[in-house]
Amino acid sequence: MADLQEESFISHLIELRTRLVRAAAAFAIVFLCLMPFASQIYDLLAAPMMATLPQGTRMIATGVVTPFFVPIKVTMMAAFVIALPFLLWQAWAFIAPGLYAHEKRLAAPLVIASTLLFVIGMAFCYFFVFKTVFKFIAAFAPTSITPAPDIEQYLSFVMTMFMAFGLTFEVPVVVILLVTAGLVTIEKLKEVRSYVIVGAFVIAAVITPPDVTSQIMLAVPMCLLYELGIIIARMITPRPDDPAIQARD
Repeated sequence: MADLQEESFISHLIELRTRLVRAAAAFAIVFLCLMPFASQIYDLLAAPMMATLPQGTRMIATGVVTPFFVPIKVTMMAAFVIALPFLLWQAWAFIAPGLYAHEKRLAAPLVIASTLLFVIGMAFCYFFVFKTVFKFIAAFAPTSITPAPDIEQYLSFVMTMFMAFGLTFEVPVVVILLVTAGLVTIEKLKEVRSYVIVGAFVIAAVITPPDVTSQIMLAVPMCLLYELGIIIARMITPRPDDPAIQARD
């Protein structure tokens, strides 16, 4: 019995290594394909900030190697987003053997939904939130100051905001997973709705800049997506008498 358990554990480690190698290879391939366009990718990322700076003003780089490394970091972020569907699929393929048959049927929809929601969250942040935040900062700055943002600090701010909005838009997926895994019921999710709303605004106040508009633009979608997750979870949750619940692949 001990030998069988040890063999099973080793096989799981081998499977995990295989999935990690495939994920790393996919990321590396996408990254290398994007590298020739690293400067253009950073210029695209900087466009919302540049649109609010005084005419003729440019960003600055205070480090010696910063102009080289910052575009590379941006390219890595873009490669991660592009490779995200494959990365999520590898993660799901690793845990799938231990799931029920009705849970496995959710694999493709959840991988696709997770990717789309993360990208939509980043797009919402890029096209709407950045425009609002940077205009607020530019309007609030004294006229005696000429803004000249450092590219490394700008990248840090942008990546933080992208992660915040990308993960926020994953709320429906998290809700569905919690319900389908039996960790929480739909009735319980409804009961804690008020706490979720308060928590959403607290998280938004901590993550976003200190202007009410950007905080609302993060908190409100989080609450709406929470409700969407409850609705979808109710639609896809199998009934207790569903034979699929008892079946394993």
